[in-house]
Amino acid sequence: MHLAPRVFLTACFAALASTCLANTPKDRRISVVNQCTFPVWPALFTSVGPRPSHETGWKAAPGSSVTFTVKEGWGGRIWGRTGCDFSDSSKPDYEQCETGGCVGGLRCDPDRGTGVPPVTLAEFNLQSAVDNYDTSLVDGNNLAIALTNSADCPLSNCPYNLLKVCPEELQKKNVKGKVVGCLTACSKWGNEEYCCSGAHSTPETCPASGVKYYDFWKRAAPLAYAFAYDEASGTALFTCTKQADWTITFCPDASLFATTALLPNGTTITQGKGLELFPTYSPKKVRRVSVRGHNKAEVAAGSGH
Repeated sequence: MHLAPRVFLTACFAALASTCLANTPKDRRISVVNQCTFPVWPALFTSVGPRPSHETGWKAAPGSSVTFTVKEGWGGRIWGRTGCDFSDSSKPDYEQCETGGCVGGLRCDPDRGTGVPPVTLAEFNLQSAVDNYDTSLVDGNNLAIALTNSADCPLSNCPYNLLKVCPEELQKKNVKGKVVGCLTACSKWGNEEYCCSGAHSTPETCPASGVKYYDFWKRAAPLAYAFAYDEASGTALFTCTKQADWTITFCPDASLFATTALLPNGTTITQGKGLELFPTYSPKKVRRVSVRGHNKAEVAAGSGH
């Protein structure tokens, strides 16, 4: 039987207002912020639920921010690509970025456009009862990121510059010899025991102890996934029951995270010992200088700090 909106709401609140509201689908706002001192090309891939109307790839200048809406039920990943040149037709589209490139070029193919390792990922599964979210280093690392939210749900991040401490044999370098990414053992060698595939495709047959460089990743980023089954560590997969909006920040500054953090398994850790942050973008500032006795406005370029 069809009920008029006013009758439906009255009945709903009379029965149990809190239950009614809790089951009301809520769109979520996702903001992607580039605090790096260099351009980043964010990318968006939908693995479950309705695809958002926002483009699957775009250029983010230093200091820029983009916000879009996803429907409740959406699941997917967001990442940043670096060193991109989409005019270079001599390379396949997925190789037109130094890190994180995807099939499709600037706008990633919605069906096949996941990032090429090494790449740091922000992953979400936003459902009515609970949001699951994580920072993933399963495909390596190319940028520092922090996942923050509009509620008081826990932080997930990898906020430090791991390119400076990446083991030599895992380093991804560009044509100029600069380290632009850090590979995992899986993306470097492709072994089943490192990738948790084939005969090692279960948590029992792919323990953390068998994954080379696992300890390096967990020391560097204890709030992130280090390999496919890292949720067993109790330190990788986070949940939020408050239908929060989300912000992904590339090159976060110290205001966006704490060095002491509470893990999903209930323990407290200290992160970042001996590690550095990426320089962060400062907007241009206007200062006054004296020129022959007259004040003159001069634009001072932003700088990292």
